[in-house]
Amino acid sequence: MATTAKEEMARFWEKNTKSNRPLSPHVTIYKWSLPMVMSITHRGTGVTLSLGVSLFSLAALLLPEQFPHYLAMVKSLSLGPALIYSAKFALAFPLSYHTWNGIRHLV
Repeated sequence: MATTAKEEMARFWEKNTKSNRPLSPHVTIYKWSLPMVMSITHRGTGVTLSLGVSLFSLAALLLPEQFPHYLAMVKSLSLGPALIYSAKFALAFPLSYHTWNGIRHLV
């Protein structure tokens, strides 16, 4: 007579409880290292760039005016230099980091 999945799982957990086996390790047990942080940042910048390009292209397709119109609107806001440079950094950092980290990985 075959056992059910519920019975198999109960037998599995009973055996693990009796033998005091540790549970699978989780991210919280690992000590953070530079390569780990670089890998996570590389993946994050890749997702960010992918979403940014997708949203920009979708906006280019759906918005009624051409790009110079929207650029003039942003210029008319008279934003301060600190905000402008922060926005430029926010756009340039993911691209440059992802590119250089990818080249480092290939080398």
